[in-house]
Amino acid sequence: MIRRFGEPPQNGQRYTRRPGAYALLPRDGRFLLTCQYDPDPDLQLPGGGIDPGESPISALHREVHEETGWNIATPRKLGVFRRFVYMPEYDLWAEKLCHIFVARPVLQLGPPREKNHEAVWMDQEKAAGLLGNPGDRHFAMQFTMPMASY
Repeated sequence: MIRRFGEPPQNGQRYTRRPGAYALLPRDGRFLLTCQYDPDPDLQLPGGGIDPGESPISALHREVHEETGWNIATPRKLGVFRRFVYMPEYDLWAEKLCHIFVARPVLQLGPPREKNHEAVWMDQEKAAGLLGNPGDRHFAMQFTMPMASY
């Protein structure tokens, strides 16, 4: 059974399954996050949809780079959750299957390539309370690995 966060599915609403890969990116007591400004400001774990034929790890590297401008190393899966949401940018009701990883941010190559995204460094405890969805907040709060190992 995959744990659900957020609103329950609405009766009678059809949902499209959308797998995605997302990362906790710790460094020096802070997380590297992304803020998506459209349609409204939303603080998120960097990541996004896994394209057909793409592995979760490949998607993770691609999405983190697009949303933060950073390359990552040593991704390790922490868990998975699902949430039922409307995605206005796609006009789609989705069952998002969110695969959560922890990885090490190693090199900033430039600014985010994804439109309306900004890379943000934030204290871990503060980030855990401000992330925009309860699944992201759960994994940020549960993260207990020593920073020295990343």
